Amino acid sequence: MKILAIEKEMPGASPDAFTQRILEEEAARAWALYQEGVIRELYFRPDRREAVLVLEAAGVDEARAALATLPLARERLIEFEIIPLAAYPGFERLFSRRK
Repeated sequence: MKILAIEKEMPGASPDAFTQRILEEEAARAWALYQEGVIRELYFRPDRREAVLVLEAAGVDEARAALATLPLARERLIEFEIIPLAAYPGFERLFSRRK
């Protein structure tokens, strides 16, 4: 299942907590999840300091568990809005009229 995950900074997270060390650990863990096929796409919004990820997981719980392994999430500096995605069903309307 495809899952969209939108990063949100936790309220009260201090900018000083985002150290070079933890950001490097975050990048390394994201790379590992990418290599495992969990993270399929990873973007950074240019209008905000937020990442947007497309994941492949059995479901929301599996996606949530994988994201919890990211150092910034583990340290409660960020959280994710997790949105399960399904194929667009609207194309069926194009063909159902022609029967």
